[in-house]
Amino acid sequence: MGDPGTPARFAVDRMLGRLARWLRVLGHDVLYAPHLSGPALAARARRDGRLLVTRDTRLVRRADVPTHLFIRSDRFRDQLREVKAAVGLGTPALLGRCLRCNRVLAEMPRERAQDRVPPFVWNTAERFVACPRCHRVYWPATHRAHMLDELAALGLVEAGA
Repeated sequence: MGDPGTPARFAVDRMLGRLARWLRVLGHDVLYAPHLSGPALAARARRDGRLLVTRDTRLVRRADVPTHLFIRSDRFRDQLREVKAAVGLGTPALLGRCLRCNRVLAEMPRERAQDRVPPFVWNTAERFVACPRCHRVYWPATHRAHMLDELAALGLVEAGA
């Protein structure tokens, strides 16, 4: 789907919320919302040129279903492996998207973060990024290291990335 070398854009059904989040961690553009599923999700995927990722067996039997990937596993690690096998997952912007709303994160001047993060974080973190839509603030910490370790164990990033 799409041009070779261009990261796939996904539309992920509500049964696959954890997968959607991990695809965002990898930096992929993922349309996901708990209220969006079935024919409405398929229509958005078609309209936006996204690969529909679903576990909905009724949906994939429809004649009008757009290009899709049916996920068989109910475990997110195996789901990521299924997506990787189908579309060759890369890391277009590793940890560069908001995990909540999918927007590309923007650098935030350190002084602007002071009133928006816990004091310990302010005293220890040097770099902050924020979502321009929902305004969530992110910084490198142990959760980032744990996510990178998980992705390395799955063979999706180099160890120590």
